[in-house]
Amino acid sequence: MKLTWLGHSCFAVEQDGYTIILDPYTGVPGHDDICTQAHAVLCSHGHFDHNAVGGVTLLGEKESPFTIRTVDVFHDEEFGTLRGENRIHILTAGGVTVAHLGDLGHRLTAEQLAAIGQVDGILIPVGGTYTVDAAGAKAVCEALRPKWVVPMHYRHADCGFPVLLEAEDFLRLWAAEQVHRLDGAVLDITADTAGVQLLKY
Repeated sequence: MKLTWLGHSCFAVEQDGYTIILDPYTGVPGHDDICTQAHAVLCSHGHFDHNAVGGVTLLGEKESPFTIRTVDVFHDEEFGTLRGENRIHILTAGGVTVAHLGDLGHRLTAEQLAAIGQVDGILIPVGGTYTVDAAGAKAVCEALRPKWVVPMHYRHADCGFPVLLEAEDFLRLWAAEQVHRLDGAVLDITADTAGVQLLKY
């Protein structure tokens, strides 16, 4: 499985020539609006920075190698009364399971953890304000116990909403040897992939 970070919370996930776009965005400071192609597009919720489906041109019909499950959670700690609901997408292909947590706004309950189940990796927001913050994201990681983690939905350089934390706030909570700073936006997942994978947009 190959992951490509397209900025903010948007990823292209590829397996056997089939591509899924997760949470395409528009209107994110420092980023051009998403304009790409894929066989399918999935959105965690309806906000403009996660639901810009018009920026994704769908390719011709092709059999998907992915099995997809969803778990409904919330965008805030008040059961959705502040910012609504959020949907976690759990994708499995090629023996790898990855969960895109969207704009998760709270720590997960025992019931939600059981529904998500065992995952190899998670794509998790870490910027706070609209989602869990660095400490909240670390707690979610500890509860889910994935092999690897990719942080998303944070501010970096001139990119991202100004109110968000930077990725470094999250990375400081991990041992230095657990953090891997990649030179690009692509992560090719292997059996040895482990730790926090910081992709470069």
